[in-house]
Amino acid sequence: MRINGSVALVTGGNRGLGERFVRELRERGASKIYAAARNPDTITTPGVVPVALDVTDPAAVRAAADLAQDVTLLVNNAGSSTKAGLLDGDLDAFRLEMETHYFGTLAMSRAFAPILARNGGGAVLNVLSVLSWVALPSSAAYSAAKSAAWSLTNALRLGLAEQKTLVTALHVGYMDTAMAAHVTTPKIDPSVVARAALDGVEAGRYEVVADEISANAKAALSGDLTALYPQLTGTS
Repeated sequence: MRINGSVALVTGGNRGLGERFVRELRERGASKIYAAARNPDTITTPGVVPVALDVTDPAAVRAAADLAQDVTLLVNNAGSSTKAGLLDGDLDAFRLEMETHYFGTLAMSRAFAPILARNGGGAVLNVLSVLSWVALPSSAAYSAAKSAAWSLTNALRLGLAEQKTLVTALHVGYMDTAMAAHVTTPKIDPSVVARAALDGVEAGRYEVVADEISANAKAALSGDLTALYPQLTGTS
């Protein structure tokens, strides 16, 4: 798929990685960019079409699909991070994470699949995480939702293959955004991530692993669980 001349819709396009996607799409010559956010007034990138969208609201998803009938690239980027822990986190926070990352991604993909088909197939880019592959008690809600979204992405890839829609998964660790402002470990520039992800879409790749921490986690999936969770050995 070529980004130049494409029509893209980016959920969560008002800040963080979503805003970087919007900017990168503009730089690459997308002919129209729908930037979606709960509050469209927060979208400040010039030359885009602001869209009011809460991916957890079925009516808002339908309205976005009715508006953007020309889309050829859907970027499912909208996210939430409640930081709900495993044993003491509010169950409503767990539900919100799942509603956003899993059911929201599913709803958007269902709504836009027939649009993409009518427009020649196009592509769907789902923003996942290294936490799709490894879970921590302190981020159990987020990890579970991203893992569910990974499974959904794999199913979508097969389900949309007949209509020639590429489905690409993006896995990345901590990025230098407001969502990870509390993190003190090294963080990757979200602009670098956006470029790598769109490079992957243009190359027809099914998966983009954007940083070393994600690559290491993926490699460890085939080994003993202690490779992913050294804490289980009592030595870490």
